[in-house]
Amino acid sequence: MFFRLTVTGSATAPEALLIIAGDQHSAYERTAQVVAAVDRLKAGHPGLPLAILLNGDTLEYGNVVARRSAGAVDFAMFAALARRAPTIVNVGNHEPEFYDLAATVARLRATGVAVVSNITDRSTGQPCAPASVKVALGHTDAVVVGLATDNLSTYRVAVRPTLDLSDPVVWARRNLPALFAGAALPIVLSHAGIKADRGILPLVPAGTLYAGAHDHQRFIHPFAHGLYVHSGSWNEYLTLAWLHRDADGAPHWKVEQIRVAPDSPADPELAALIKETRAKYLTPEDTAVIGHTAAALGPAEAARFVVAALRQAAGVDAAFIGNTTFGAGLPAGDVTREEFDACVRFDGAIFTAAVDGARLRELLAAGNLGPESPFELRRGEFSFADGPADLDSTKTYRIATTDWGAKNTARYFGDPAISWREQPGLKLKAAVLPTLALPATARPAAP
Repeated sequence: MFFRLTVTGSATAPEALLIIAGDQHSAYERTAQVVAAVDRLKAGHPGLPLAILLNGDTLEYGNVVARRSAGAVDFAMFAALARRAPTIVNVGNHEPEFYDLAATVARLRATGVAVVSNITDRSTGQPCAPASVKVALGHTDAVVVGLATDNLSTYRVAVRPTLDLSDPVVWARRNLPALFAGAALPIVLSHAGIKADRGILPLVPAGTLYAGAHDHQRFIHPFAHGLYVHSGSWNEYLTLAWLHRDADGAPHWKVEQIRVAPDSPADPELAALIKETRAKYLTPEDTAVIGHTAAALGPAEAARFVVAALRQAAGVDAAFIGNTTFGAGLPAGDVTREEFDACVRFDGAIFTAAVDGARLRELLAAGNLGPESPFELRRGEFSFADGPADLDSTKTYRIATTDWGAKNTARYFGDPAISWREQPGLKLKAAVLPTLALPATARPAAP
């Protein structure tokens, strides 16, 4: 078997289609649209074998509607997708958001989806789900293997004592050879993150389709043994992997990523459930208008807006906020408390530090990663950043970040470690809200 990447048309008809998403995080502004997108793909390719792969973090405790309804919309989405095509869910760190691990897996299976995971339930000593599952794609069975992150701090506090997590690279080295033995179509669903994936990529068989998640990035990267893809987050994009055959019968994948817009067609049944659930669980405090935007901002645009607002509020030369602090984008016009909290998932104290211009130039170059960013810059989570275009390497600059960034300074800012100092009374959400409330023409320019 050999591997080829292309995002253009093919001389031969596809044999099967995989629809891949990761890090959905109860993104209800696009959930019904994802199901409708599946319907359009099915209608456009009648009879084509199709499977759906959801690569972890389908649920989001920080979504107040999801939390108060215990993920009712998400479980309805699982059932809707499973009625349309074989659907596989890999357990990520956010799956046990509303129930313990065993109950979560049981509820997932009850919707009709298959579950894969390499997590062991500490209370039983048994895997919470099979590590792999087979799915028929045309004339060939694919073997799908699921892995999770071993960073215990990313799981809900209440479920941590029940989890026995494996180092993903060590686990892959020990288990992948047997799991993929004889597999004609090896597929990995990894919710381990890019840092761990770098150690696993050399261990997979030739021709592997390797879907990553956890770091909220989006890209397509060919590697020596196959193709490595991340589908982004918050249902904004779907990855489509089309299975083709060469003249000699060898399989290969053709991959593209399509955007799911909030105003694109939605599945009526699921859209009605989302409307009903929101009406039932949202309070007047949640729906209070707290700001305004001149135009809708996608997730990345909203994140850059917020980090620029923090730079101004903190009175610093540059600001950095970890990318997984952010979730949804912001709508055009009035912004409610619920919408703002969906965009800025976490609050926290603000810390500042001083760095020289050479260091700041490096930090800014490593921030704001997008689909076209060089793969060598991808190490996992990154920072959205806002800073000056022109820097003097010998000058000292003041920078700001959140408590999460300061506590994990090596992860986000590298070595040597930056010495951060907390700014009393300054917290992220309170700092940026005044800018959101201002008309665009009245917003102060960055220093």
